[in-house]
Amino acid sequence: MEDFSVDFSKKKDDGALDMSVSAICEKDGKRLAYVTFSGGGRKAEGEIPKCVINSSEGFTAGEVQQLEAYMKQNLDMLRNMAAGINPLKAFMK
Repeated sequence: MEDFSVDFSKKKDDGALDMSVSAICEKDGKRLAYVTFSGGGRKAEGEIPKCVINSSEGFTAGEVQQLEAYMKQNLDMLRNMAAGINPLKAFMK
């Protein structure tokens, strides 16, 4: 697997992004999870296993492509994260 890094250091903030992954959902009979990237006033939401960004605000087209590449290269990790989420337990916290 290739090394992959996303460089957002050209922005005014430090370039750090937060990533969150939803629990596994079902839509149109297919299982999927949502991945959200946010930071510095920017936000992008994608879905796995398609590894596509469905909406973005504040990211360039090139940055969106980098986020999609990140999801593809880390799909197994993202799937495991989504599978490990228990929505009921999280709600009770």
